[in-house]
Amino acid sequence: MGRGRVELKRIENKINRQVTFSKRRNGLLKKAHELSVLCDAEVALIIFSSRGKLYDYGNVGITKTLERYQQSCFTPQDNSIERETQSFYQEHAKLKAKYDSLQITQRHLLGEDLGPLSVKELQSLEKQLEGALQLARQRKTQIMIEEMEELRKKERHLGDLNQQLKIKLQLNEEGHTLKAIQTIWGSTSAAGNSNFVFHPSPLNPLECQTEPVLQIGFNHYAQEGSSAPKSMSNEGNFIPGWGLATPFKF
Repeated sequence: MGRGRVELKRIENKINRQVTFSKRRNGLLKKAHELSVLCDAEVALIIFSSRGKLYDYGNVGITKTLERYQQSCFTPQDNSIERETQSFYQEHAKLKAKYDSLQITQRHLLGEDLGPLSVKELQSLEKQLEGALQLARQRKTQIMIEEMEELRKKERHLGDLNQQLKIKLQLNEEGHTLKAIQTIWGSTSAAGNSNFVFHPSPLNPLECQTEPVLQIGFNHYAQEGSSAPKSMSNEGNFIPGWGLATPFKF
């Protein structure tokens, strides 16, 4: 009996699907190789699995075969697209070469892969490192100077604030002292002692040339009608009723 016809459809079983993919992939790659050898053909084969894994084959190289394919497929009307594509390829090649050169230079600056370098190349690398080190030190010094200047400004500002606080504290202490003195004198005056008389000195020193006198004791001169002694007869400094006059400066 002949072999039955197999219906082509997606294999639902995951294991069977993976086994079939492996077998047919290997067979397809083998057939491509046989075709290139037997017929001297240029063959390129690209396979992506369901998981995104790449399998390819090219007897002369995949890239070369793709470039030839693009050249064969483009018509004369697509010359502009072809030139643009070629320019993209050239730019990509230049950028890749530049990237590789920068990678090599970076490794050399880090002290890696120095074996192939000659003496001149090593001297040039040493000069580059010394120049970079000098620039780094200059920048570090500049930053430190700027930070020190900022700290000096903050120090001056804090000193000014401290001085202002000292002045305010002194004013507050003087104000409390003056209030305490006024309270003491007010309480003494409110005691009602009629024998205690206080004469404050005037604000203007030209209004009175004599010092105020605190009168303590009974004035017998005033009671007997006799005159007071000359030392006690200054106007404004002697209060009748007590005999002892004591200068009191205020």
